[in-house]
Amino acid sequence: MALVTTETLKLELKTFDITCDDDSVLDEMVEKCICNRIQAEDMVSEWVAYSTTKNGVKLSMETLEQFEHEVLSKIKAKKSSRKEEIFNRTRDIYSLQDLIKAEEEEEDLLNSYTTPAKGSQKRPLTTPEQPHSKRTAALLASPGLLLSPTSFSPSATPSQKYNQRGGKGEVVATFGAVQGTRWAGRKEPGAGVQLEHVEGPEDSLHCSYKYMFQRLRDVRNVLTEKIEELGEGLRSHFSVEEFSPVSLPAQDSITVLGQICCDSNGKLNAQSVLLEAGPEQGGQQVPVDLSELKEYSVFPGQVVVMEGMNTTGRKLVASQLYEGVPLPFYSSHVKMETDEFTEPLNILVACGPYTPSDSLTFDPLLDLISVIVRDRPDVCLLVGPFVDSKHEQIEKAQVTETFETIFSRCIESIVDGTRSIGCRLVFVPSQRDIHHHFIYPQPPFALPNLSKDQAQRVTLVPDPCTLLIDGVTFGLTSTDILFHMSAEEISYGTGSDRLTRILKHILSQRSYYPLYPPVEEVNMDYEKFQAFGQMPLTPDVLIVPSELRYFVKDVVGCVCINPGRLTKGQVGGTYGRLLVRCSTAAEDGKRESPCLAAQVVKI
Repeated sequence: MALVTTETLKLELKTFDITCDDDSVLDEMVEKCICNRIQAEDMVSEWVAYSTTKNGVKLSMETLEQFEHEVLSKIKAKKSSRKEEIFNRTRDIYSLQDLIKAEEEEEDLLNSYTTPAKGSQKRPLTTPEQPHSKRTAALLASPGLLLSPTSFSPSATPSQKYNQRGGKGEVVATFGAVQGTRWAGRKEPGAGVQLEHVEGPEDSLHCSYKYMFQRLRDVRNVLTEKIEELGEGLRSHFSVEEFSPVSLPAQDSITVLGQICCDSNGKLNAQSVLLEAGPEQGGQQVPVDLSELKEYSVFPGQVVVMEGMNTTGRKLVASQLYEGVPLPFYSSHVKMETDEFTEPLNILVACGPYTPSDSLTFDPLLDLISVIVRDRPDVCLLVGPFVDSKHEQIEKAQVTETFETIFSRCIESIVDGTRSIGCRLVFVPSQRDIHHHFIYPQPPFALPNLSKDQAQRVTLVPDPCTLLIDGVTFGLTSTDILFHMSAEEISYGTGSDRLTRILKHILSQRSYYPLYPPVEEVNMDYEKFQAFGQMPLTPDVLIVPSELRYFVKDVVGCVCINPGRLTKGQVGGTYGRLLVRCSTAAEDGKRESPCLAAQVVKI
């Protein structure tokens, strides 16, 4: 659209012998041209037609307002309805290809009956050496065009804000000895890296399952077993002889076991805390008075032990709160004598979405592939969403291919783009992946089209999972448990920051999603959650991507990292990188963290 100015409007008005000396009127006309996306010539033509129907009304601010109301608003509505009609048609890549093919055949047929003038032919004729036109070739599958935006959306344009972002490659969070650290993989990245599930392939979630049917009795059994299992650990750790029923009146101090819950469907607060006991302790709920506790941090679903008085059987006045105890760390039975001399493992962690919110271009993902090629990490942990259900164009179905096809192209681009490096690729699904199962725990992706060579480098894991990579354990979940728990947790007098408390709760509750009830957007299958959503041990590194601010923290010996998301709205986000090495126990018996250094970096 050409730039509309007062001078161009004056020239067009002069053509019709219309004079306007009021600059404010001309400025208003310029503004209306820009707002309604109308050229100066069209604007004046519409005005002349309108003026003629109104007996030659003069150009002024008042008549201009009436003109906009009666004429310009209708033009704008007609344009938007036409655009909506285009978007509402059935759109797929095959119909788009057929349309272009038919158009080219028609043009070629016309060309065969005409003799083009010299220099007038805009495109070469079809020949055996060049059988396809450029437009047809652009639609053919090739590695360079796998992530072409025009193949996903008819109106895809690169995001301006993402391309104009600042601070590329800036380190925004650090952990460990990062001075002088060489952030590169081994000489042959991925070669000889041992990557497996801690639980073993038989005891991990490796395929899809039937869901959308669970009985309340089964849910209750899972919650009861959770209370009993964690209660047994608390009993042995704090040397508790026995637990008393929560609702039994007693004049002496009693020790009770139960799960924190809220007395209504609202948000938990200090006045709405209930303690729900397991069947062995009566299975009843009792209100809890927390006013005598010097400090506390509780959330719905937390299993705790409390000491206090319950003289009437109707309210427990808590005097002491005992929280859960984390599981032990992984210990290898095979002693490695060359630990000190082995090169550390370079691991890259990135979390989707991999497109800006205003465009379906995968520029951030292509930039990430460039980072992988440059830094040559040994293992790349790539967390969904890859095809984000919250993306505006996907919500409005403004795409020309199926979601599965877009996902396949995305994965193929990552695999092909990192082939020269040879690094191991781990793909973790997300609840926001629109083409995948919307259930928690979430089964791994299925990629049947991968070749045998590609499949050797690719590992597909569920959400959540616990991996063992060269003797170092990694806990991964793509579900934003930090964000969900931060909205529900209440605390008093703890002195620590909220994220550290929440991470400690996750580790001490021995679960990747200890919140109960879960937020509305999480569809929990409790029987599968009991089998595949618990921590088999305390991981050396816990990866918890979140909408909250990125960080790297050491919490009770576990290095917890939120790498952030690769895109934050229309602008670039962050990714994480770690140097790890399997470490043996020190001479004094103290455990040394296998995470040597970690950083969060802007893309």
